[in-house]
Amino acid sequence: MNKTANLYARIEPDVKEQAESVLETLGISVSSAINMFYKQIILQQGIPFDVKLPKAPENAAKWTKERFDAELEKGYDDMLKGRTRPAAKVLSDVKKKYKKIEPLV
Repeated sequence: MNKTANLYARIEPDVKEQAESVLETLGISVSSAINMFYKQIILQQGIPFDVKLPKAPENAAKWTKERFDAELEKGYDDMLKGRTRPAAKVLSDVKKKYKKIEPLV
């Protein structure tokens, strides 16, 4: 089928640049990505991903003593079994992964 319809959309320049960089790394053209998105809308009969507000983080201050103790025990057990990572490494990985992403607020 010939691709003859044009699509015009206004988008934030930074978002466009970041998305195009990812698509280029994947070897996918912007037109192909938009076409895939539209096909998924048709197949899913809606947006092909959840569109909802994120859950608020839990407030540990409201945990019961039992819940708090259980969480500490899980952490201690992880430490004993070597399931840990240095905080500096975790922070470094998070910064690398999300360095270009701007908050949507």
